[in-house]
Amino acid sequence: MDTTSATYLALDLTGTFAFALNGALTAVKVARLDIVGVVTLGVITAIGGGMIRDILLGALPPATFSDWRYLAVAAGGSLVAFWWAHGLERLSKPILVLDAAGLSLFAVSGALKALDSDMGFAQAVLLGAVTGVGGGTLRDVLIREIPAVLSSGLYAIPALVGAFVAVGADRAGAPELSSAVVAAGVCFVIRMLGVRFGIDAPTPPRRGGA
Repeated sequence: MDTTSATYLALDLTGTFAFALNGALTAVKVARLDIVGVVTLGVITAIGGGMIRDILLGALPPATFSDWRYLAVAAGGSLVAFWWAHGLERLSKPILVLDAAGLSLFAVSGALKALDSDMGFAQAVLLGAVTGVGGGTLRDVLIREIPAVLSSGLYAIPALVGAFVAVGADRAGAPELSSAVVAAGVCFVIRMLGVRFGIDAPTPPRRGGA
């Protein structure tokens, strides 16, 4: 396996595990599902963004179905969260942190895979953001909530920034792994700052300046 492939795999599997934990914890706290529902929501959250990315890139079948490690990591993460969740009194913070981690890792991996498929700068950034928000969007739809990408103050914006940094660093010839880590870190920090300080994306002005 070459360095590029190893980087993609590491980002993908780490993001898959983070989103699996996030989806499973959401199932426990918000939807109060049984073990089948918890694992199902965890797996869908974990693999959703990567599947959307691969389908848009024409990589069929998606990596999720051509490499057993994706489903194994997603299912394993969901089961870990199922048992771990019962020992937590408050789940809001872990859910948000894991969501930010998955968002960051998938935004970067999506952008880099787009570049590897000879997409342009803007297209790679956009696909990175779509990859990042895909799993969380499917999760929210399944539990009948407005997707975070539509309602959260800073969700798509951090994904776009992280993808932009990853693509820019790649075009500048920076070392792939270190630049990917930095880009994911930038996305994560922006997302968590938005959560911590309640920062919202710009909204249309209200009539009368109210």
